Amino acid sequence: MAESTVAYVVKGYPRLSEIFIASEIDRLEQLGQQLRLFVLKPADEAHHHAVVDRIVARPEHLPATSSLSDRSLARWLVGNLGPFLPALARTARRHPARAVRTVGFVAAESWRGRKGWRPRKIYTKELLLAAHIADSLAASPEVAHLHGHFAHGATTVTWLVAKLTGLPFSFTGHAKDIYQASLNPGGLLARKMRAARFVVTCTDANRKHLEAVAPGVPVHVVYHGLNADFAPLAAGCGPHERPDVLRIVSVGRLVRKKGMDVLVDAVAELVERGIELELAIAGEDGDHGPAVLARIAERGLSDRVRLLGPLGQAELFALYRRSTLFALACRVTADGDRDGIPNVLMEAMAAGLPVVSTAVSGIPELVVDGDNGLLVAPESPAALADAIARIAKDPALAAALSVAARRTIETRFDGERLARRLAGLFAGRP
Repeated sequence: MAESTVAYVVKGYPRLSEIFIASEIDRLEQLGQQLRLFVLKPADEAHHHAVVDRIVARPEHLPATSSLSDRSLARWLVGNLGPFLPALARTARRHPARAVRTVGFVAAESWRGRKGWRPRKIYTKELLLAAHIADSLAASPEVAHLHGHFAHGATTVTWLVAKLTGLPFSFTGHAKDIYQASLNPGGLLARKMRAARFVVTCTDANRKHLEAVAPGVPVHVVYHGLNADFAPLAAGCGPHERPDVLRIVSVGRLVRKKGMDVLVDAVAELVERGIELELAIAGEDGDHGPAVLARIAERGLSDRVRLLGPLGQAELFALYRRSTLFALACRVTADGDRDGIPNVLMEAMAAGLPVVSTAVSGIPELVVDGDNGLLVAPESPAALADAIARIAKDPALAAALSVAARRTIETRFDGERLARRLAGLFAGRP
């Protein structure tokens, strides 16, 4: 049983696209780790995964605030300071020296991260959020550590809470939060890393990047692992059986880094080669959705491509099991955004589905080309089409990839084992 409580700080919770966070929390609790969960934004999604209902720690949502982008800081404070003022005052009375130093730090960061000659306003908002959390923790001496998820806003707030309370903190970096400099301007990411007790990330590719950002700071790789709702579904499934028609499945939000437009082009090329097929895309809509829909129409694929929207874990498992293969054409976008290791790739592999993806970011740490899946270069519909056709035409290859894929998830991406690794870091066992 864990001896102390860890306070998690996240931007939003629960979120369908962040089941890896809920799975991590659930598994830590199963290991005996006591948690508190602070959420910076009000709940904004109507549905959630089943794992959320098993979590003991109830989300503590902070007071809602309005947007900073369309008004001056003074006007924003007039409309938003009220709910935070009591907590801010109590925190300042408890720790006056820390409060003064933290305000000075925020002022310096606002100037360091300025846009032109205007100080960056967001840090003032994050100070208020941090003061609210610090005040809440004043009555919780059992909380001995803070942990933020995503290396930009949530971790900035976590660091400010640490400054106000004297508690140590850590954070997990994932994707664009560590690659897009605009999210941590003025070298803020390196300073966070140096201030943290430890830093975690979900791929070795990310580790190398982070260690280059702050040389000398150790970064621990803790893979997400197969999510907690999907693991029991996959544990009981038999060998994958190929359907009579080529059924391709892809899962992901309709955002540019997922490469759904490239997949649509690959499907169009396969159709031009005379291959009968179907493509099902499951996932939430996003800012690339209109472009994907337009590409489907332009390539004359409206009768072959289905957009299913978000699905629950049982629905996804059933979709994987009735498909021929899984394809995901991930890319690194112009602004540096990218996936780490897409969780849906783990799901498909755990369900015994042959997978085709791209050799970007952390994906080659999961998918070994020719062993447990096929990898192609990003932005290449022709290469993607060739890999899909290869699996479709070679049942023996598909079967071998399927067996190796399941073995990979069982041996290297077991979520419970990975949660024990994180719990050890919290307990001071690197």
